Amino acid sequence: QVHLVESGGGLVQAGGSLRLSCAASGSIFSINTMGWYRQAPGKQRELVADITSGGSTNYTDSVKGRFTIYRDNAKNTVTLQMNSLKPEDTCVYYCAADLIYIGDSGHDALEAWGQGTLVAVSS
Repeated sequence: QVHLVESGGGLVQAGGSLRLSCAASGSIFSINTMGWYRQAPGKQRELVADITSGGSTNYTDSVKGRFTIYRDNAKNTVTLQMNSLKPEDTCVYYCAADLIYIGDSGHDALEAWGQGTLVAVSS
């Protein structure tokens, strides 16, 4: 089994900062892309940022210049540093990973998700 465990959400005032961390564990063979998504009530889940195993990053336009994603391949962790937070950043944030795990029948691909962590930004 594979698990993604997130931490670091909470309540912050506008202009403040938060850091979200996600650790992947289990029978993992390799991880390709890791990323952060977010979902507001009544809206579709959207990609915030992702990063490949080689370090290439991708950000949605609304967070460019404010958020930074980075990962530690040796520890299977991904972190989202969020600065200059705005009330519209208030969402549940989910960690995701495209990975290969070692199952009973050999290697299999999996898109794993964390349980979500709430980020609330007050004005």
